[in-house]
Amino acid sequence: MTCMTDQGIDITVFKGSPSGKIVASTTHKDSLKPDEVLLKITHAGLCGTDLHYKTSGIVLSHEGVGIVQQIGPEVTNFKIGDRAGWGYLHNSCGHCDECLSGNEIFCSERAMYGEADKDQGGFASHAIWKAGFLFHIPDEISSSEAAPLMCAGATVFNAMHHYGMIPTDRVGIIGVGGLGHLAIQFAAKMGCQVVAFSGTKGKEDEAKKLGASEFYDTKNMQALEIGAPLKHLFVTTSQQPDWNCYLNTLAPHAKIYPLTVSADALSLPYMQLVVNGITLQGSICPSRGTHIKMLRFAALHHIKPIIEEFPLTEAGIEEAIQKLENGEVRYRAVLVAKNDIAGKSK
Repeated sequence: MTCMTDQGIDITVFKGSPSGKIVASTTHKDSLKPDEVLLKITHAGLCGTDLHYKTSGIVLSHEGVGIVQQIGPEVTNFKIGDRAGWGYLHNSCGHCDECLSGNEIFCSERAMYGEADKDQGGFASHAIWKAGFLFHIPDEISSSEAAPLMCAGATVFNAMHHYGMIPTDRVGIIGVGGLGHLAIQFAAKMGCQVVAFSGTKGKEDEAKKLGASEFYDTKNMQALEIGAPLKHLFVTTSQQPDWNCYLNTLAPHAKIYPLTVSADALSLPYMQLVVNGITLQGSICPSRGTHIKMLRFAALHHIKPIIEEFPLTEAGIEEAIQKLENGEVRYRAVLVAKNDIAGKSK
């Protein structure tokens, strides 16, 4: 719940804790600033990154969607009743070279999940964010489907949009899970030939329904024979793949994109990268212009995450986290607030 008084705004939030247990708490804001928006959160996605922070004491979730309840006097791009969402980035300086080039995700003063605004997140009753870092949700996308697009969808689209992938390219997706099932859809709708790799043979039919033209079961693999080589390889699994097998599937000048978060060292066979001109391309969530394009593209091509819903409560968050840690979520967990606003969140 939220309580607005002359003394400010109190918001119910759900944090991690040193034990990993989810605890309810309260975040206090003195007032709504002129360029800020107060959202009532209706849906929030659970991401693998949240697992890295569940013992840190911050408010969890960076895949939030809600209804605008109040706007500051300088806000012109949102009105009360609009649906809006946010992702990893909350703010940037606005005047450095990266910001002025439309690359504010790389701003040295960026405010991102896990590093800033730790008293706010998607697992809460409400949130207050700068209007310039919120996104309108297209009518074609429900709020429950929109939540995972705020990070998972945005992450895979960003890498595909920015680094030279073109229609007719042969593209590999390692992993058919939270990121991978969206990567298959985006790549297929961009006109690429999509090759899916998974250690779970039972995902073959689903991968092909999502847009993959080929599927390879990699459980206990010793080598990979896939025919024509790949121009792009997107790694969406939490564990590093067997690089010795996958590097042999790449065309000269191919690019590899590690898209998941890990504290482990990245270790690759050296010579195969050098002699074949392979690029290892880092990529993170997008800046705002690309994020907006992602939402438009998803709405136009009916790209939707496969989701499981849980109540946005301490018990519901605990259950979703447990299933994610056990690898049992198919494929994105979305926490749904009680008394969701009928008709507004679709």
